[in-house]
Amino acid sequence: MRLYLASTSPARLATLRGAGIEPIVVGSLVDEDAAVAAWVAEHGPIGAPEMVELLARTKAEAVVGRAIDGQDIDGFILGGDSAFELDGIIYGKPHLPHVARERWLLQRGRTGHLHSGHWLIDHRAGVAARGAGSVTTSAVTFASDITDDEIDAYIATGEPLAVAGAFTIDSLGAPFITSIEGDPHAVVGLSLAALRSLFRGFEISWPALWNR
Repeated sequence: MRLYLASTSPARLATLRGAGIEPIVVGSLVDEDAAVAAWVAEHGPIGAPEMVELLARTKAEAVVGRAIDGQDIDGFILGGDSAFELDGIIYGKPHLPHVARERWLLQRGRTGHLHSGHWLIDHRAGVAARGAGSVTTSAVTFASDITDDEIDAYIATGEPLAVAGAFTIDSLGAPFITSIEGDPHAVVGLSLAALRSLFRGFEISWPALWNR
């Protein structure tokens, strides 16, 4: 059973590979800000869990019907998205060093919530059928003794600029996190437990995805 990953996230790819799955990576090229703005214009304010599921679905649907190396997609398409929430405020990727620094000064010594959305579409035999989604939320607590110099050094690596919440738990940011309550893979951006549950809804056994 082939899995198509509608995401260019290195962390999601590494997570799947570590679980025995080598997906076909297909960039979705979705304008995330525009997708959220369109939803808000039609429906009103959106919460973090609803937002990550919306974007995961949008990314997966953007790949529907696309040919990969001249071949129709034959398998399942997975879209994913993550956002960090602190004090009811949603934080995505900071992109800029000064923005990342402001966030780290704010979240130092505190606990926030990382929401990861998943959307899976049945696209077997080149035909898009139904889709299903889920959201997994984990609490992340940051060390209270992180120094300003450590924050500046971490930001200088460039790693926190392109990840939700400006931190990672599977790379350079890990030593600054003291605890995680919930699924640790969800903090990386892809809950393997949630994905297995989604596949079960399509009557697909998890071992059927192993191809490494």
